Amino acid sequence: MSTNATSLAVETRDPQHSRDARRARRAGRVPGVVYGGGEPPLTISADARELRNRLAGAGAVIELTVDGGRVEPVVLKEAQRHPVRGELVHVDLLRVDLKQAIQQPVPLEITGAESSPGVREGGIVEHVLREVIVEALPNEIPELLTVSVAELELGLSLTLEAAEVPEGVTIVDDLESVVVNIAVPRAVLSSDGEDDESAVEGEAAAEEPAGE
Repeated sequence: MSTNATSLAVETRDPQHSRDARRARRAGRVPGVVYGGGEPPLTISADARELRNRLAGAGAVIELTVDGGRVEPVVLKEAQRHPVRGELVHVDLLRVDLKQAIQQPVPLEITGAESSPGVREGGIVEHVLREVIVEALPNEIPELLTVSVAELELGLSLTLEAAEVPEGVTIVDDLESVVVNIAVPRAVLSSDGEDDESAVEGEAAAEEPAGE
């Protein structure tokens, strides 16, 4: 878990013209809006590469330096990507008070699959839930939460209750939600079904009277 914010320099832009956003993208920048905190929305643009690197870094908080002057702590609220190329085309950033808890989505990571008795028996790890909402102070939001399947048996599952949660962090979502299970392979199920069917046919044949 990171307690350090990352910094990002942004420039304000004219919110009245859509041409301004297209111009920013052509210049290798990503347009966005900063809102919340009891202040008016602020339209900005950031260098696309720097923004991508900051969003991929540790910690939820980004310290925005606006036009080389004031600094505002924000978190990513929403990111829009190009449907084909996958590149960022717009971001919404939310101002935060570093002393007030916020709710943020974080990824769920599965660990221990190589030690799972269910996997050793041929089971398949099915990652059902990949993201969870947590609540914590902005600088205490974890990069991710982990769920270990190291002791999970074949055919069983784990819920959010099994997630490893750092001190000061609370899971907001339903703790009974299934995160992962070790599924029995279809080939095994089919084989069992065939065996059962053969057994039934054998029993039926044994019960038939012998012909004269």
